Amino acid sequence: MRTHIVIYWILGIFQFFLAALYTTWNLIDVGRIEWFGTIAFIFGGGFMVWLAFYLELLVKKQGPLIEDNDDADIDDGDPEIGHFHPYSWWPITLALAISMIVLGVAIGFWFAYVSVPLLIISVTGWVFEGYRGASAR
Repeated sequence: MRTHIVIYWILGIFQFFLAALYTTWNLIDVGRIEWFGTIAFIFGGGFMVWLAFYLELLVKKQGPLIEDNDDADIDDGDPEIGHFHPYSWWPITLALAISMIVLGVAIGFWFAYVSVPLLIISVTGWVFEGYRGASAR
């Protein structure tokens, strides 16, 4: 985790350096500040610094991760990841519904409106799949 933190700090400082360089370059070349790129670099640097700071706080709170220990086995970091239904068709219907909604936004909103009920049915089916039928628990 320490490596990730250092990389994010370096990327954040580099983004701020690029923001200053980009602003200076535009002032010399065009004579004014190009705000869109400058703000994008500043926000990118701010995000990287924020992420590095958060990870440092997380490491202080949790301690080192199992992945950072050179002597750790694979089973040491094996968490409980929940129950998955291996033969579920609901993710496919959900992907179809979302694809139809995105296509509707691209070609006509009426198609997106018609696709919303399929989205609701797909999400409901996927959520309640573990409570009904052969997959009931």
